[in-house]
Amino acid sequence: MPSPILYIGNKNYSSWSFRPWIGMRVAGIAFEERLVPFDMGNGNPAFRKFSPTGKVPVLIDEGITIWESLAILDHAARTNPASGLWPDDNVRRSRAMAISLEMISSFSALRSACPMNMRRPRAAIATTAAINADAARIQTLWDECLAEFGGPFLLGKFSIADAMYAPVVNRLDAYGFETTQASAGYMAGMKALPAWQEWEAASRAEPWIVEEDEA
Repeated sequence: MPSPILYIGNKNYSSWSFRPWIGMRVAGIAFEERLVPFDMGNGNPAFRKFSPTGKVPVLIDEGITIWESLAILDHAARTNPASGLWPDDNVRRSRAMAISLEMISSFSALRSACPMNMRRPRAAIATTAAINADAARIQTLWDECLAEFGGPFLLGKFSIADAMYAPVVNRLDAYGFETTQASAGYMAGMKALPAWQEWEAASRAEPWIVEEDEA
């Protein structure tokens, strides 16, 4: 059977592409990567050739087109049940789903002010109460999960939840946020993953610069 095809955008900036890519890579799920870069404010018109929304990421697997990062990861987990992308027990699985959905629905102040930028030298920026509240909530969520489930990842073993928060690890690091000891340890563990390092090395080699994402 041919491998699924994962369409992604620029590795330096595309946080939504990073989520399914790192999740599937850490889980050992084979896929063909197709990078279609964006260097314009509205993405890239070429995305429409494979994406019903005109956005990335998109997974095509056995003729099925799946868009949205969490849907792609859920599909990968269901078609590869031994991957561990969703935890086996109901408590951890429900928590993984809840915090993954919170990632999608929340933290707009942090995400708007601090675009993912893998090449950005670590430096603090001026923040607002809303940005600081987002950063604090994320760390509370992380710290509670790490304490309850024992780490080193949010639900113990690497899962979809960690993939969904991977771009936030970059944001808190690159924009110089102060972190709790537990959160700092979690971030270090994420950045030590071979998959993370593969993505970061590729992002640093990219020629494209999107000025609006250079905060």
